[in-house]
Amino acid sequence: MQKSLSITAFLLMSTLAFSQQTKTVAKDTIKTEVVNVISSYSPSISDAFKIKNNPNIKLSAKTQKKTVRYEIYSAPVASTFSPKTGAVKALEMSVRELAYKNYLAAGFGNNTTVFLEAFLQHSTRPDNEFGLYTNFNSSEGNIDNIVLDNNYSNLHLGTYYKQAYTKMNLELGADFKRDQYNWYGLPASIPFNAATINAIDEAQVYTNFDLSANFDFQDSNLKNTDLLLSYFTDDYNSKELRLSAAPQWQFSLNKINENLTDLTLDVTLDYLTGSTDQTYGSVAKREHGFFTMGLAPKYYLNYNDLEVKLGAKAYLASDLENKSNQFFIYPDVQISYPLMEDYISMYVGAGGDLKTNSYKGFAEENRFISPTQMITQTNEKYSVFGGFNGKITPVVGYHIKASYHNEEDKALFIRNNSKSNGTAAAALKGYEYGNSFSVIYDDVKTFSLFGQVSFNLSKDLQLGVQGTLNSFDLSTESTAWNLPKLTGEIFGNYTSDKWYAGTNIYYARKQYDVTYAATYPSARTGAQTLKSYIDVNLNGGYYINKKFTAFVKINNLLNSDYARQANFNVQGFQVLGGVSYKFDF
Repeated sequence: MQKSLSITAFLLMSTLAFSQQTKTVAKDTIKTEVVNVISSYSPSISDAFKIKNNPNIKLSAKTQKKTVRYEIYSAPVASTFSPKTGAVKALEMSVRELAYKNYLAAGFGNNTTVFLEAFLQHSTRPDNEFGLYTNFNSSEGNIDNIVLDNNYSNLHLGTYYKQAYTKMNLELGADFKRDQYNWYGLPASIPFNAATINAIDEAQVYTNFDLSANFDFQDSNLKNTDLLLSYFTDDYNSKELRLSAAPQWQFSLNKINENLTDLTLDVTLDYLTGSTDQTYGSVAKREHGFFTMGLAPKYYLNYNDLEVKLGAKAYLASDLENKSNQFFIYPDVQISYPLMEDYISMYVGAGGDLKTNSYKGFAEENRFISPTQMITQTNEKYSVFGGFNGKITPVVGYHIKASYHNEEDKALFIRNNSKSNGTAAAALKGYEYGNSFSVIYDDVKTFSLFGQVSFNLSKDLQLGVQGTLNSFDLSTESTAWNLPKLTGEIFGNYTSDKWYAGTNIYYARKQYDVTYAATYPSARTGAQTLKSYIDVNLNGGYYINKKFTAFVKINNLLNSDYARQANFNVQGFQVLGGVSYKFDF
């Protein structure tokens, strides 16, 4: 009897297909039918309508799909269904460009300009990668009417390693840079004799070592972390060490309200210390050191195309040399809204920030700076901005932005006064002949108006023009030294299957630097005018084959002897040609 009941129960259970969502089973109504499938339409690619817009569908928490787990026991069902085999249509596919992982490039130009570049990459497994990078650029200078050496060289060596783990991606990097320049810009107002010129040691070398690490985390509130160790030095025993960490956190707010997005928190820890062996007026050693902790929460809100960023920045800054602490807090807010989709969007915002200046940063901005600088922080008390962007036509875009910045202790470059009258050179260093720059600080309010128009005429041709108009209001200084009030640029790029070309045309309106009554020490008497200039640059190349490309670069096409800094004229017409080679191991 029990055996009969067990068999009966087994047969009943074998006819059931069930899920976690439903316990009722519909009666099987499948009947034996003969189905004839006839293929009467042969589609082609031209019949298809291409959808250009990618819809962005966002489901609210109430309409999210629930996870359903099905467990199905399949029972065989008789069927006479016999599909008719269709013919396979060939599709016209675009030729896929080969992406090589490695390249070598070399070039040579006038003024004995040498250019070398290489990138080598290798993967031992799909989840890791190792790479090497090098770049070298040098030139003899040959600037007209310059009596001192004006050659330069730049060397950059880098390496990196990437490793992907189950819940973390890791990238490690190491970089070395060596930049050699000369303080060749002697003031024309001083008649230097041959003996003095021969006694000047105008060379300066900057050396920089960087070690970096980046961690990207999955399934964690800690999303990523950037770590940096940087050491910077020069030929005059100036040195600077920087340690920084920048973790980013994300916290879900769904427990408070299911419609809330994540809260982002950026954390910064920055330690900077450095020293110079002298000031410009004495041989006294000068030191600087800062430790800054920062918190920057951000929350993004999107409601009916209205995008809002609500945030703030807070810093606790310690001046280690002066043994003082300060607390700063700034807004970080932006609102944007499309007034007419694709054609006009508006945005407004407010912000501010604390910038820790460094000798390394100043040397990168002005390579003719003297190794005597006083370093402090710049407090951007607040900034407000607003603008419009969009398209005039499907191929013409625009961007207009107005901004106002209020900065305390903004860094300005001015020319150092010469300690030589042209005949005296005893015990002077190479930067003490009025041929170097120092940083001064002032409270500056800046109103800027930026405009850009771009033309995407085709996938191969893009053109554009942009410009920035500045108005400066200074607390102490009479002029915003070495800051142009108007800059502009015209740019364009063209690519085809066999060649490419590009251009950049820069314009800068006249700017000003200081003048002195006599040799050091003496008071400032007025301003020296640096003329407006236009700099035309061209580049192009020809694809010899899939691996080899011939290229040419032309700088300062108009052969202008303009000066970006007082007394430091640039090289004239420059042309460089070369070949690059792409390959895989």
